[in-house]
Amino acid sequence: MTALLDVSELHVALGRGRKRTEILHGVDLTVAPGEIVGLIGETGSGKTTLARAVLGLVQAQSGTVAIDGREVTGLRGGALRAFRRSGTVQYIFQDPLRSLDPERTVFDTLVEGLVVRGRAELQDAALGVAQLVSLPLDLLPKYPGELSGGQRQRVAIARAIAVDPRLLICDEPVSALDASTRITILELLLRLRESRDIGVLLITHDLGSLGGVADRVVVLYHGRVVETGTTEEIFLAPRHPYTRLLVTSVPSIRDEEPPDPELRRALRDEVRGLAATSADSADIPQITGA
Repeated sequence: MTALLDVSELHVALGRGRKRTEILHGVDLTVAPGEIVGLIGETGSGKTTLARAVLGLVQAQSGTVAIDGREVTGLRGGALRAFRRSGTVQYIFQDPLRSLDPERTVFDTLVEGLVVRGRAELQDAALGVAQLVSLPLDLLPKYPGELSGGQRQRVAIARAIAVDPRLLICDEPVSALDASTRITILELLLRLRESRDIGVLLITHDLGSLGGVADRVVVLYHGRVVETGTTEEIFLAPRHPYTRLLVTSVPSIRDEEPPDPELRRALRDEVRGLAATSADSADIPQITGA
């Protein structure tokens, strides 16, 4: 099966002159149709830079990004704008309030990518996508400021899927939500994957949120992929010290047992050693699940 998203040897640097910093160091990542891939890493690891590179919002120095079999790395100007307008890839932001126009109603937001249709078709489309994400129809005339955080995130997801994308990039989509709302949004992503065969790149710093949702997990550390594997492999048999440190921090993975302070201290020391190495060398061990 051809990968829906295929990132190969991607290098991205930001800034200029002496302030230029390489953020991504030869990243490889794939997402298949109907697959949810979790991208996990601490703040500053390069997760959002990777998402922005996929969308063409930042320029890669080398490497390739192919979406649905088409290389998009070198798209510029009108070609890039046309690719974005195609709706093949949709981005869901961490903060839905900031990503939604406060002066547009929910209805107008849901149909903003469908303006070529007649009013009756727009009405049907808005109702259909609202029902798909379990968004109450009485919210359609309201404005983002009148909604709860969970409702706003449902609006953001509904707007994204209204144009029938092939790939969703979800950048920390549940980090600002309470625990119960977080679960409902993640369950929504599962339903969309199953009903529409959408590929999902789910970016998070919270390994626990990927349990029961992601098919595979990619661990990003200092701009490098250090471990990949199925969610079960990552949760039950992590091999890289950074991944093991992440796993020891999640109570649900540890069956609520308190973390071993000596083990965590040893892992932190090992990870700090890798951090020191990463500034000058690409020789950080990479582990790929079977």
